[in-house]
Amino acid sequence: MNQIDRLVLGRLASRIGVTVFIFYGLIALVESLDTWRFSVVESERGFLMALLMVAMSAVRWTIKTLPVTVLMGAILGLVDLKMRHELTVIKASGISIWRVLRAPTLVLAAASLVIAIGAETVSTQINRDLYPIPPGQTAQLTPAGEIWLEQYGEDSHYVLMARAMSPGGEQLTDVTVFNLQEADYARYEAPTAVLQQGYWVLSDAIGRRADAVAKTLPSVRLSTISTPSEISLKTSSTDDLTFFELATLMQKGIADPMVASATAMRLIKLLALPLVLVGSLFIAFAFTAGYSRRMQIGPSVLYGMVLGFLVFVITEMADRAGSTGAIDPLIAAISPALVAIIIGVTVLLRREDGWT
Repeated sequence: MNQIDRLVLGRLASRIGVTVFIFYGLIALVESLDTWRFSVVESERGFLMALLMVAMSAVRWTIKTLPVTVLMGAILGLVDLKMRHELTVIKASGISIWRVLRAPTLVLAAASLVIAIGAETVSTQINRDLYPIPPGQTAQLTPAGEIWLEQYGEDSHYVLMARAMSPGGEQLTDVTVFNLQEADYARYEAPTAVLQQGYWVLSDAIGRRADAVAKTLPSVRLSTISTPSEISLKTSSTDDLTFFELATLMQKGIADPMVASATAMRLIKLLALPLVLVGSLFIAFAFTAGYSRRMQIGPSVLYGMVLGFLVFVITEMADRAGSTGAIDPLIAAISPALVAIIIGVTVLLRREDGWT
């Protein structure tokens, strides 16, 4: 790394850092306005832990906005280099823009990988421990205090409703089972249901059907293809799992296709973060650092920012599609980043050839 690389890296890093810090401050301010969560954590853990909760929640949202903040910071850094004529001197010395772009690309890719695996893991663990959920907001369509699970097994299809669940998802409390196909009983009621080797085991269950008197059953076994990890994931969110927990789930295998798609999308999206940020950097270089006969950088900066926001929106749309299984998670996670890189390289090539 020579002096020119250090100059470009320093200028870009400072502008990107300031932009990310400003966005982080704004997000933290918005998070602090949620006085209910702050009060709950403060009463249970203390004032410092409440501040930590706000800070870590802001970290998670800041990581999600990195494609836009990196783009804006890189544009500001390149504009500064251009206004000081430092970029002109660099190019006049015979160094191509591709040589200038190499060091920032490598450093940004390495830093984003650390963020995706390290910072995301730490913030997720702290948020999962501190971030309380308001009553009735565990799921938008689920009543407060209820857990609903649709289950499939060998020649069985039913819905489980429970009032509580043990950590890990292996035991449910105050359970009602609704059979969705023909069975001996249309409904079971039991104080507990324990997941054991592919079966939900209901102890002291009451079987009910419309044409007979309710009957007490010592034990009822209902087959299921779900694992404890899947049950836990269905009742929470992939955003509450760290990179390493997601990798472990994928390694063990997930039977439910919806859960598998959401888990794979979250995992691949974290791994694809370096590509996404490199795409933002390429767009910044393409619309700011390219050759121009006129010193009108305003339109180029505006085009670059609009395109960056467009790539961000497409990335989020692809995330939704990949999480639901509508698109293969690998394609949904990588395609927007590759498109951003291709657009940046194409525009930069045209600008270097003298096209305006």
